[in-house]
Amino acid sequence: MGLSTTSFELSNGVQIPSVGFGTWQTPNGEIAVSAVKDAIELGYRHIDTAAGYGNEESVGIAVKQSGIARDEIYITSKLTNSAHGYKNTLAAFEQTMKNLDTDYLDLYLIHWPNPIDFRNSWQEANAGSWKAFEELHAAGRIRSIGVSNFLPHHIDELMKTATVAPVVNQIRLCPGDTQDVVTAYCKANNILLEAYSPLGTGLIFEVPEVKALAQKYGKTIAQICIRWSLQMGFLPLPKSVTKSRIKENIDVFDFELSAQDVQVIADLKGCCGYAKDPDTITW
Repeated sequence: MGLSTTSFELSNGVQIPSVGFGTWQTPNGEIAVSAVKDAIELGYRHIDTAAGYGNEESVGIAVKQSGIARDEIYITSKLTNSAHGYKNTLAAFEQTMKNLDTDYLDLYLIHWPNPIDFRNSWQEANAGSWKAFEELHAAGRIRSIGVSNFLPHHIDELMKTATVAPVVNQIRLCPGDTQDVVTAYCKANNILLEAYSPLGTGLIFEVPEVKALAQKYGKTIAQICIRWSLQMGFLPLPKSVTKSRIKENIDVFDFELSAQDVQVIADLKGCCGYAKDPDTITW
């Protein structure tokens, strides 16, 4: 599959920039402000944060200081694990809006489906959170709503009470960790897959097969992985705080991997480890 476009269309018709800038593990303060400002300066128009990352304030400051109009930047945040349920979610959303210093979000996700605090009532907690999401969406305060780290049974449960289907499922997707059951389910249900840790949290840089492909195409390992993600139909969210790498990670639209090489990368099973089971996480 070729991909030259710089956006995907969500099931609700909204356009979303096809490479996002990830901020997981980027510390709040000058490092995060600087990284996000660099990303925007270099052409990113999609910034991904979360209440749980603790850096929403820095993202908000960077967007303000970038000089780019708010409506040209696609901002995602996520509901933190301790705030599931209807009332908790409404309060958590207001805090996120205050942190980001914005009056709307482009995308809001339930970060994890089954946090430890709600292990015995996750279905009810998610239904309450989603009711709040739907109300905020209807009020125009969130343009699109979705989920993260959800497996098919979590989405099936959510849809028992939902009136709006999630447009996105953000999960760990990288070479060798393709979560085939989840991805097939999401594609069948018109849910866009966003790929966090598309470089396998750095482990990919030691994989000989990918080093060889980087040489073959005259690209960096990171560019090979991000291009692979796009050709798999995923929206990658690479994270870096180094300006040269931030630039490199979005420079992926001038080449295409062969179908055979896309499969080679997918088949590197476990080369970067595997996603955590959302039903057994301890946070």
